[in-house]
Amino acid sequence: MQYGCLKSFGDKGTSDVVLRLRNSEGRPEWFYSHSSVLVSKSRFFADRLSNPGSGSCIEIHCSDSTYDHHVNLLRLLYLPTDSLLDSLDSVQSALAVLRLAIAFCCEDVTNCCIQYLEAVPWEDKEEEQIVKEVSELGPVAMPILARIQPVDLSATKNVFISAVRFATSIGGSCPPFGDELKTSAQEQVEFMLGGDEDTPLVTANDEVKSVVKSGLSQVCSLFENELSSFLLVPDITAETAETRILQCLSDVEWMCNILPKMDLMKDFVCSWGGMSRKILEIVEDKKLDNAMWVLKVKLIEVTGKVLEAVGYGNVILPAPCRVQLLKTWLPYIRKIKPLLDTKADEDTDFPYKMDEDLCQSIEGAIVSLVLALPSNDQADILTDWMKTEQLKYPDLSEAFEVWCYRTKSAKRRLMEGLDRVGNTTISL
Repeated sequence: MQYGCLKSFGDKGTSDVVLRLRNSEGRPEWFYSHSSVLVSKSRFFADRLSNPGSGSCIEIHCSDSTYDHHVNLLRLLYLPTDSLLDSLDSVQSALAVLRLAIAFCCEDVTNCCIQYLEAVPWEDKEEEQIVKEVSELGPVAMPILARIQPVDLSATKNVFISAVRFATSIGGSCPPFGDELKTSAQEQVEFMLGGDEDTPLVTANDEVKSVVKSGLSQVCSLFENELSSFLLVPDITAETAETRILQCLSDVEWMCNILPKMDLMKDFVCSWGGMSRKILEIVEDKKLDNAMWVLKVKLIEVTGKVLEAVGYGNVILPAPCRVQLLKTWLPYIRKIKPLLDTKADEDTDFPYKMDEDLCQSIEGAIVSLVLALPSNDQADILTDWMKTEQLKYPDLSEAFEVWCYRTKSAKRRLMEGLDRVGNTTISL
């Protein structure tokens, strides 16, 4: 039954029940009500009024902070059910009324508040409060949290795949906001690869790995093509061309950062190794002798991550591949470092340089990589290093000392082995 058109809240002439709200300071206020409305809309009042000794006055204790919300709830009891939603105007008030509606067993108001809170947007602070309140209100209020409930693995996988496709421009970009949306997708992929317990289950999926590998191929191909066409541009200092190349390289670097979290760093190392010669042919062209310094430094940064992955055994490659990686990039690193230092000395505002941390990480990775090669390959690399004028960086003296020690030890072991063989022959 609906009583909104028959009886009005606070109508003394038709009231048969008085509600007295008393706050923590003892300040009372009288509200003229109707038992027919209270009984039909609230089990709490129905129980109280069914008691023969309850009388016609019901006292309700409340605090100053909830006083207005108590009054609001009483007013809502007089509204038709289909008008309740329109009477709510904020998350804060709806949450406060919900708390009271549950306490007073007001089913219609409770359902209305839940429906309202489930549908309206939340601010960050409101979301924190809602999660806290709902956890205290119990199962009846759980539908409010539908938007932040964990999804099943299949849904997570589909979202992840879609984000990777967008982040790597599989299927093409989406102008005019393609770059912005792509960057956002990349950020969300990184977030989804955080330390969640479901992450390994998603990233181990064959379909996910296949899409990620396709994305790697896509970004590497775009970078390689953009770089190849760069030398054909009439004005290599044109900002647009440089921006496109740096954006493509940024995508490549992003892949380099996320693939270790998916145990796919080997795929990146192989892709980088496969296009390294072509990259260096272009960046070492005479047209770029005094240009694109930011590109040259970025290439060193990405190569540093590759050298670390291989040098410290996180990516396992055959010895010939490791030798090729070193022989491809070591001369370039040896060449570019003093050039950057000279530019920085000439111009204190020159922003493109290899900082100390980058230099140390690359040098450490190279030393580790050299020491894991077969002895003859070590000898070739160390010989080449000592023939150059740039002995200072990268400093391979540690690798040279270890190689000398190992060589002497190996020779001594060989001689001792020959002596044992000779002694055995004589004794026979």
